[in-house]
Amino acid sequence: MTVGGWREGRVVETVAATPSARVLRVQVPGWPGSAAGQHVDIRLTAEDGYQAVRSYSLGSYGEADTIELAVDEVPDGEVSPYLVRDVRPGDELEVKGPLGGYFVWRPGGVAPVQLIAGGSGVVPLVAIARAATDAGAGASMRLLYSVRTAEDAIYRDAIERAGQDGGVEVSWRYTRAAPDGWQGPVGRLDDDALREATWPPQREPVVYVCGPTGFVEHVADALVRLGHAPSRIRTERFGGA
Repeated sequence: MTVGGWREGRVVETVAATPSARVLRVQVPGWPGSAAGQHVDIRLTAEDGYQAVRSYSLGSYGEADTIELAVDEVPDGEVSPYLVRDVRPGDELEVKGPLGGYFVWRPGGVAPVQLIAGGSGVVPLVAIARAATDAGAGASMRLLYSVRTAEDAIYRDAIERAGQDGGVEVSWRYTRAAPDGWQGPVGRLDDDALREATWPPQREPVVYVCGPTGFVEHVADALVRLGHAPSRIRTERFGGA
């Protein structure tokens, strides 16, 4: 049933993603389908009637009525701690969406695509990589994932599959500590790291950047310095609670 754009969803599966994040699969009867890169609003209602609404990117895409969210817990948040620690299969959530038409990818483009993620900003980019792989367009796509440590990487298995089976070129950047055997540098993404791991501006890629506000602004500014046209850079910032 849909009331004011809200649909009743039921959690069908929860999977630990990192020590602070969990993947939720939610069945939403009547779901109209979503494009890769879109998001939803989730509404929780307390017993006293208090309601809290937060937006979460979709790690899934397509027509199936089961959607996938990956939620990273925000300390002292109102919604994310419940979704990460407490929600169980069979619990109900209210879902509105799909939302957003700017930060999306659809098959048919001719330009290469660059995906750059910071932390949980990888979620919509995984949906895009999945869609490209399914469309046979993975080889036109590169993904650069900046994350604190290897254990903080959300969707690591899905990312590695996209690289191995889908042709997506995957690069990692660890900002605090690297796994054993890592030969690359450790630290914040800088111009040199971006230049090395991304499509050159001469290829005129469409670039999707998602993550915390500071990360997104830093990366977008660096891309422009490297010669990428601002009109080719799509950004999505998040806060979270």
